Formats: sequence, C-alpha cells, structure tokens
Amino acid sequence: MGIQLDVVAAYPINDEMERVLGLAEAVGEPVRVTFMWEGGQETEHAVLVPAATLALWEHWAPTAYPTSDAGDEHQAATEKPKLAHPAEFGPFTLFRRRVGGRTAVARGGAVVAELLNPDEAHWLEEQARNVRQGFMDPKQRAAFEEFLARQPSLDDQ
Repeated sequence: MGIQLDVVAAYPINDEMERVLGLAEAVGEPVRVTFMWEGGQETEHAVLVPAATLALWEHWAPTAYPTSDAGDEHQAATEKPKLAHPAEFGPFTLFRRRVGGRTAVARGGAVVAELLNPDEAHWLEEQARNVRQGFMDPKQRAAFEEFLARQPSLDDQ
C-alpha cells in the first residue's frame, strides 16, 4: 500500500468514524483502521479502501479473494451474518454486506470506500500489481514487436 496510515477509532464515539472516512477519502489511499469496541471487547482490524482504488485492484486481480478457508474457526460454513440497519456517521452511511464481510461506505448516495479484511486488501493489491506488471496495452505490444523485429538475429552477431 502506498501511504501507510494507522487509525484507532473508539467506535462509534462522537464523530471519529466520520473523521476516519474523511481521511481515507482525502488521501486516496488505503487506511488501516483498528476499531475498539465499547465494553473492552476484542479489537477489530480492517482496511478502508477508497472506491477508486478498490475498483482498480479488482479490475487487475484475475480472480476473487478466496472467502472461506478449511481451517477457519471464526465462522461456520452454515452461519450467515446477521442483517442490520445501515449505520450512519455524519454524512457517511455504512452498509454491511451479508456475503464476504465487506462494508460499503456511502456518502450522498455514492459508495466512496469499502472496509475490507486486512488479508483480503493485501491479497487484492498483490494480485492486481502482479497482473498489471505483466500486461502491455496494444500500442506498447506493437512498439515492442517492432523493436524486436529491428534487432539482428543471434546468428548474425
């Protein structure tokens, strides 16, 4: 990830979520977020990825992130996440997806970011980078083929 920002949000006290979401939107880079739940429960880690960055990663990633591991003891295969009302934080609304565990963040009716599991965010970024580095657009490919055609053969050297 380009810019590494770590944010701790005592969720949902005051306008902390609104500030974190605004920060991710302003920098245009993924932001690592640690949610500290009321009552001293376990903390939850996520990566807030701006919508444009996520769209780019998903465009270049060849497959979807594997959603279930055989050794995943946190959630049984038959257990479905509970449906909940969208949570509102200032101008932002969070929509928790029942499948995949992502949370879409919308403002003014448009999705501006998504909260992803840190492992999924890292996997998507790596896959996108690996595929993108091996890709040549048609103009680049034609220029490279022309360059290779102008090179003397190994026999001539």
